[in-house]
Amino acid sequence: MRVGTDYYLIASSFNQTPGIPVLHSYDLVNWRILTHAVSRLPAPIYDLPQPGKGVWAPSIRYHAGEFWICWGDPDLGIFMVKASSAAGPWGTPVLVKAASGWIDPCPFWDGDGQAYLIHAWAKSRVGFNSILTLHRMSADGRQILDEGVTIFDGHADHPTIEGPKMYKRDGTYYIFAPAGGVRNGWQTVLRSKNIYGPYADRVVLEQGTTNVNGPHQGAWVTTAAGEDWFIHFQDKDAYGRIVHLQPLQWSGGWPMIGIDRDSNGVGEPVANFRYPKTDQSYSKIMPQTTDDFEAPVLQPQWQWRANGQTSWYALDARPGHLRLYCPTPPQNF
Repeated sequence: MRVGTDYYLIASSFNQTPGIPVLHSYDLVNWRILTHAVSRLPAPIYDLPQPGKGVWAPSIRYHAGEFWICWGDPDLGIFMVKASSAAGPWGTPVLVKAASGWIDPCPFWDGDGQAYLIHAWAKSRVGFNSILTLHRMSADGRQILDEGVTIFDGHADHPTIEGPKMYKRDGTYYIFAPAGGVRNGWQTVLRSKNIYGPYADRVVLEQGTTNVNGPHQGAWVTTAAGEDWFIHFQDKDAYGRIVHLQPLQWSGGWPMIGIDRDSNGVGEPVANFRYPKTDQSYSKIMPQTTDDFEAPVLQPQWQWRANGQTSWYALDARPGHLRLYCPTPPQNF
């Protein structure tokens, strides 16, 4: 998302802490880790490693002068945390809704002040998925106000639809949502004049003839220069989920992401493209990857596989070095 000429990117962090890395960029290409939005996961179970659990598909928004992040824990429910600056400090996470299987939430504040939350479902927890549900939410983002309405069923044409991001453009509501699964899926966009639907649907990005499998799940961003771009991930085996930047153009009220090489009306990922237009040139930078351990704290690229403990390590035992201690695991580990 963009605020002024600054761009912010967050990502799933699952059971790792500190959680929800917040990255910053001036041009959508060069990124640095700014901070983390969550220092500790808000449940005792995360004092021990819980692979695959924790923070799933968070969303970041800027509203009423504050940064808001919502995420779904498939076993605990929907959480919200906010800050006046993306660099922090971030507040204490709030449990918005205790639930099982609610995932991939995105908050949305409409022009009349009414707040909403849209989310998907985890089949591994509730026995079904491919459904998007919309709820009214309190304006302060702290509670859900109704039982929710199913606004899209993807079983027929968009199985495993999830990760919804809601926007409004020229009086029309848009939901950008990945479908088809992480490995081989596509990017779907839904649109409607009514926030509750019915929603028309269209595939706007697919692998096509490229080597970018499953191009989907990300964010639409309009730059300060008025250009539109889409950031998404690709699941690439041992490399994890790597990030791509695609051009986006609007035609007939629908977005086209990437380049339509075969003229079938669906975009495909680009391998090379020009930089987004900016007010000046920015130096090439990358997320932090090295640490000389001279600082009094660990640098932001480091994470633990559970809620970290200060007794696990030391930076002052030998200056310029990280010393790790092996704790005695609990009997039930």
